[in-house]
Amino acid sequence: MAKAAGFSRRSMLGFGATAGLCGLSGIMSPGALAKGPFLNTQAPTFFRFKLGSAEATIISDGVLPLGDPHAAFLGISAGDLDSMLTNNFLPVGAATLEQNILVLNTGDKIIIFDNGMGVSKLFGDTTGKMLLTLKQAGIDAKDVDALVMTHAHIDHCGGVIGADGKPSFPNAELFISEADFTFWTDEAKVGPTYKAFYEQAVRNLLPVRDRITFFKDGQEFLPGVQAMFTPGHTVGHTIFLIQSGQDQLAYIGDISHHPVLLIEKPLIEFAYDTDPKQAAKTRVRVLDMLAANRTRILGYHFPWPGIGHIGKLGDGFRYYPTAVHTMDVAPI
Repeated sequence: MAKAAGFSRRSMLGFGATAGLCGLSGIMSPGALAKGPFLNTQAPTFFRFKLGSAEATIISDGVLPLGDPHAAFLGISAGDLDSMLTNNFLPVGAATLEQNILVLNTGDKIIIFDNGMGVSKLFGDTTGKMLLTLKQAGIDAKDVDALVMTHAHIDHCGGVIGADGKPSFPNAELFISEADFTFWTDEAKVGPTYKAFYEQAVRNLLPVRDRITFFKDGQEFLPGVQAMFTPGHTVGHTIFLIQSGQDQLAYIGDISHHPVLLIEKPLIEFAYDTDPKQAAKTRVRVLDMLAANRTRILGYHFPWPGIGHIGKLGDGFRYYPTAVHTMDVAPI
């Protein structure tokens, strides 16, 4: 009996391609292909899920191009930083941050946590999308009861006042730490390096000063929302522990701007920190707490939609994104 001819993987692939083309030859004539314009659009950027008895929606203010990561993340050699990025399939030449804004509907109140860049184009044209994505998510700005801010940086308080100079949320009360309000609305304290940050705070916070309430450390200042002071990134940076029924979510603001660099090596310093040493110590303390308690987090600057957990990894930590399709998704 003659020995059957063997097929290599390459020949099989070639055969399959040839057979496929032959079989499709009758329908793949130049005039038979379906044609249409490139759409160049994405789906609306919001994600909705249940948090206890509340409904949570994450909307986006758009991506924020941070630029060269070597200039932003300090206290680590260029080679080590490049290795960390490369090992996580991230580019070494440019860092891009998300802006994940939480909208919490408790049934009695609609609360928004942080509010993006607003009209400022300091980081380009990809920011300032909050009002658009809020509308796409089916939420009317006039129905918002509270704007809660982790701190008064340019990308967290910029959406309070609209392009028309009027409050974007006409019926909302504002909540922020007194330390951050006082610091970022004082030009002498801010200094010339962060003039744009000062101007953003003045434009968005001073016109609504009579509607601002200062929370205290540890205070449950809204039902189910507790403030936890976490200074370093700014003098009054605050994260929020949100409780609804048996579910808890930690909205961590700028405890970490990066899901790899500042998590795996939390003592790396960030160029925009007011006190980098204090920020690093605070970061370790908070990440330790979140890991020990297995608390779900929402990272403002983490890859969309920023939901996950923190776990211990050697001398540092690791961010574990949640597979959002497994979450209890609220009907839209």
